[in-house]
Amino acid sequence: MKKKLLLLFSLLLCFGSYSQIITGTITDKINGEPLIGATVIIKGTTKGASADINGAFTLELNQPLPVTLVSSYVGYVNLEQTITDAAVKVQFRMVAVQTNLKEVSITDTRLTEKQREAPLTVEAMDIIAIKETPAANFYEGLGQLKGVDITSASIGFKVINTRGFNSTSPVRSLQIIDGVDNQSPGLNFSLGNFLGCSEMDVLKVDLVAGASSAFYGPNAFNGVISMNTRSPFVKPGFEISAKTGSRNLLETSMRYAVVIKNKKGVDKLGMKFNAFFMRANDWEANNLAATPQSKSKVGNPGRYDAVNIYGDEYNAISDATSRTVGDPGLGIYYRRGYAEKDLVDYNTENVKLCAAFHYKVKEENEIIYSSNFGYGTTVYQGDNRYSLKDIQFYQNRIEYRKKDKFFIRVYETHENAGKSYDAYFTALLIQRAAKKDGDWNKDYLNYYNTFIQPKVMAQPGYIPAYQGYGQNYIDSLQAFLSTITDSLTVWHNLNLNYADNYIQPGSTNFAAFYEPGTARFDSVFNSVISKESFAQGGSRFFDKSALYHAHGEYKFELTGLDITTGASLRFYRPNSRGTIFSDTSYFRVDSLFNSDNTFNRVDSVSLRKKITNDEFGIYIGFEKRLFAEKLKLNATARLDKNENFPYLFSPALSAVYSANSNHVFRASFSSAIRNPTLTDQYLYYQVGRAILIGNINGFQNLATVESFINYLNTKNIDTLQYFNVAPVVPEKVKTVEVGYRASLFNHLYIDANYYYSFYDDFIGYRIATDIDTFTLYQPFSPPSKEIQFNNFLRIASNATERVTTQGFSIGLNYYFKKFYSLNGNYSFNKLNKESSDPLIPAFNTPENKFNIGFAARDIITENIKNWGFNINYRWVE
Repeated sequence: MKKKLLLLFSLLLCFGSYSQIITGTITDKINGEPLIGATVIIKGTTKGASADINGAFTLELNQPLPVTLVSSYVGYVNLEQTITDAAVKVQFRMVAVQTNLKEVSITDTRLTEKQREAPLTVEAMDIIAIKETPAANFYEGLGQLKGVDITSASIGFKVINTRGFNSTSPVRSLQIIDGVDNQSPGLNFSLGNFLGCSEMDVLKVDLVAGASSAFYGPNAFNGVISMNTRSPFVKPGFEISAKTGSRNLLETSMRYAVVIKNKKGVDKLGMKFNAFFMRANDWEANNLAATPQSKSKVGNPGRYDAVNIYGDEYNAISDATSRTVGDPGLGIYYRRGYAEKDLVDYNTENVKLCAAFHYKVKEENEIIYSSNFGYGTTVYQGDNRYSLKDIQFYQNRIEYRKKDKFFIRVYETHENAGKSYDAYFTALLIQRAAKKDGDWNKDYLNYYNTFIQPKVMAQPGYIPAYQGYGQNYIDSLQAFLSTITDSLTVWHNLNLNYADNYIQPGSTNFAAFYEPGTARFDSVFNSVISKESFAQGGSRFFDKSALYHAHGEYKFELTGLDITTGASLRFYRPNSRGTIFSDTSYFRVDSLFNSDNTFNRVDSVSLRKKITNDEFGIYIGFEKRLFAEKLKLNATARLDKNENFPYLFSPALSAVYSANSNHVFRASFSSAIRNPTLTDQYLYYQVGRAILIGNINGFQNLATVESFINYLNTKNIDTLQYFNVAPVVPEKVKTVEVGYRASLFNHLYIDANYYYSFYDDFIGYRIATDIDTFTLYQPFSPPSKEIQFNNFLRIASNATERVTTQGFSIGLNYYFKKFYSLNGNYSFNKLNKESSDPLIPAFNTPENKFNIGFAARDIITENIKNWGFNINYRWVE
């Protein structure tokens, strides 16, 4: 692996070229304030640069002097300067437009010219917008951008998605910081901003919506969140901030940057250090409503399956609805379970430490080394509810680059799950530590038949059963039972208390219910979460997975074409000791189905296997400007290869037409591929009543769950229905998009787009029953076919049908009275066709959502200067 990285590094390290460099600043002539985002171009060309947070700019000059530079900024008069000596620092001191000042509006789109001409839909937050966001932090503020879905799984865990298939596991979106993918190496998606940069260090955020593999590689399936941090050369010094709020919220961050110059007074070495700490009491998940899957609703005497109670799920052995006549009033009954608040740590914490060193080899050539560390505790919503406790991330990057010319970047990411565990599985294990489901069910039935059933039959109005009533009798009995619901509820509670706490004299296999808040509960709870799942019979994860990545890119011009070419190489090294993946230690538990509807463990098989997964990609892009540079054409082609899947091609074409500086039209065709994640390929994870399993090799002769349940009721083996699941393959998407950006009447900015997407081989899951049939031979009896139940499986799989989606979004910014603006955006997303394929309903993005905002910036009053405000209202269907 190291040899491959060195080879790629050596191939791309030679990139570079000679040029003259012009530096300078752009400021307000009256107050000297830097004009952030002001532009300077070489007159008669489109070559230029933008001013940074200090108003400074650096412009590469590839033509002989003298040249004339033109600086411009919205609301200011353009300035020109003729440059004869590149060594002299240029100073532009711009004058604001004075004519009719009270009515002039500043149309600030917060988009650079490059962003305005982007072929895809780009939403942006610059450093000013980040500071002004009316949200707890900039990451949560991304939800105010059009077309963006934000999900809050907890205070410490926010998830960003775009264009449908919104998920708390955002595997279809790519999140990069300074070009570095900050995904969890094991999970293959980003844990929000848990491993990221401090808000104080963020320079800008670009959110690219839509299929983007050709531009960003695999996993940029539905969008890209690209964050850039501030170079230490941009703003040295010390900064600190603090936030506080309800729920014991405390957030502090610190940034320190220093620049060391050489003997000639030229910046040579820049260093920056960031520290971030956040703590809060998370919201408790206390929804006691019945889940959509619960067969009983609130008010059922035998209880129901509540959303945030774990261990109370439906179990077929506790369903007596088919025995209404023999066991009147028993119905469906559920175990007590445990509330989430008794199982997870709601004391959220997040610590992030970052250090970066920038060394300028030449004026524009830099070597960068950075190291990031993330640590914390939060609650994560995935297939189950998980307590991510003391989880850690380490990330190191080394990069050599020349801005807008080339870069070679190598980085690694390591994670450590710490003391993280599955809260749902923990509830099941604690409950089973007292009594297994089958034993608890026997005690429940015995008490009901002995003490409760006579009470039911003694109630006035009860009609004894006798031959001949049939369905009419059952209907009459159900009507009678509905009149004594209150009594049945009391009796079922007595029954529950008995089944939970009865211990057969002399037995050492059972224990009373572990009551939360007691020393007994704490003891068994700590025992369960300290043992690794499968190998030790606990619920704790072991995850020390790693990701290694190398990426190089080079830009050059050839016969009027701007060409970009690059390559990337990635290595996944999962390491979960069998607690998540089928690596190192793999345990398969087989069970026999018994006549009393219980499953007994009979054996386990241990296999040893180390998992690796490698992939690489190459790409090339062409850009051509025509018709006096009003039309920009782009074509990009990318080829990717994962070791387990064939070569995949993802092209993109686009055209951007700028009628003038106020009207930009765009049309594009883009494509993307998404390789199955490590979990799609290698997952082997027990979630309690089923196993979630990857599908790199495919499965055969699996029984449908429906037919297996029917077999449980009828014992007719001939009714079982079987099916096969093909190995999982990469999913693909193609998107056609048109868009329009305009500045109208010097007051109104519009950005609108429409897209239509085609998904093939969409990755979802199939549910199946893993069973074996065998022939049972007994003396003096004919041979009989029997069933061995192994487990229920949730298997990664591809949809067999094409999925299409479409959407539209529009954003409006109206500026008035110099300081004020009204902002609004609306987004529409729709799955075009309902399908019988169970994989497709993963599209759960609301069809309609909008934001309305009112803001002001740089208000000047008699006593206070440069103050403002920002208010936003967000509505989601």
